[in-house]
Amino acid sequence: MSDDRRHTEQGIERKQQLLEAAERLFTEKGYGATRISDICADAGVAKGLFYWYFPTKESLFGELVRTMRLQLRRAQAGAMDPNADPVTRIRQGAVASVRFMAEHQPYFALLDVERTDDALAGVMKEGSDVYSGDVLRLIEAAQQQGLLADGDPGFYVVGVLGAVSSFSHAHRMGRLTMPIDDLAQLVGDWVMQALTGRAATAATGLDATSPR
Repeated sequence: MSDDRRHTEQGIERKQQLLEAAERLFTEKGYGATRISDICADAGVAKGLFYWYFPTKESLFGELVRTMRLQLRRAQAGAMDPNADPVTRIRQGAVASVRFMAEHQPYFALLDVERTDDALAGVMKEGSDVYSGDVLRLIEAAQQQGLLADGDPGFYVVGVLGAVSSFSHAHRMGRLTMPIDDLAQLVGDWVMQALTGRAATAATGLDATSPR
């Protein structure tokens, strides 16, 4: 057996404790005001163990962003019907994204605050680029199948991501107070109508008319 503690069951648990403690403290105190010693104390681990997993506080933040990005992509994939057309999958992914952001409000509130920090901007851009790439592939597939009008697929991507992000942010800030399931479905409808000019049906996410 390998004696690399980072890959043992206990090691994975300790790393997760550090990530969870960091997320709590970054949210409560801000990234800049949180010290490595604070994270270790909250997680109940020795400071030396922190450096076994993360060389810097910035690397821990990067790992937190990548972990949440993976969880988001799993939620999106789990919500998408692999047999559905690309536009329907975009709608399903948007609905899942709104729900995920609501379930992890403290984390996304943290990103709202820290987005202007130059030291962290790169890893956050990396995360948004991955999501953009996922949507882009579906947009291009939809255009190839004649479900969406020709045009710059990047324009559609910005629209989808903008709707999900803006409505989720409004809910997080208390400007939208409807139940999150209702909001998620409305955002899915909004995305569908913006992309195709058609309203979605509750049963399938698509109506029976042909794309414009």
